[in-house]
Amino acid sequence: MAQTVDVTWTGQGTQFEAQVGEATVSLSSDLDEQKTGPCPMDLLLVALGGCTGMDVATLLKKMRQPLKGLRVEVRGVDRDEDPQIWTDIEVVYHLEGDLNEAKVRRAIELSESTYCCVEGMLKGAARITSSYEIERGQT
Repeated sequence: MAQTVDVTWTGQGTQFEAQVGEATVSLSSDLDEQKTGPCPMDLLLVALGGCTGMDVATLLKKMRQPLKGLRVEVRGVDRDEDPQIWTDIEVVYHLEGDLNEAKVRRAIELSESTYCCVEGMLKGAARITSSYEIERGQT
C-alpha cells in the first residue's frame, strides 16, 4: 500500500505544515525562534510511541485484559555529529489496570518484534530498549 503526505513551507523560518489525510500537522526546527510544532526527529519518537501503544492496547484487549490506561514515554538520545540521528531510544510503557504481567510482557514483545512497523524501521539505526510499569487498581 502506498501513502502520500504533503509537506509545505509556510514561508516563515523553518515552519512547515504537513497534510496527512484529513489532519494537518505543524512542524518547525528547534532553531526557529517562533517554533510552531515539533521537529521531524521528535515526530519519529511520537510515531514509535503511537505505533507500539496502539499495538499493545489492541493485543491486551484481544487477550481480554482490563486495560484502563496506557501512556507510552519515549526518550531519544542523538549523536553530536550530523546527521544527528537517534542512537538510543528508551520506551517506557505506563499501564493501568488489574493486568496479568505475563500478558503485558507478551503484548509488548509482539509489538516490538512483529507488529510495530516504526520500530522495524528504526531498529537498524538505533538501540531500542523498553520497560513497563503497571499501576493496579485499589483492592
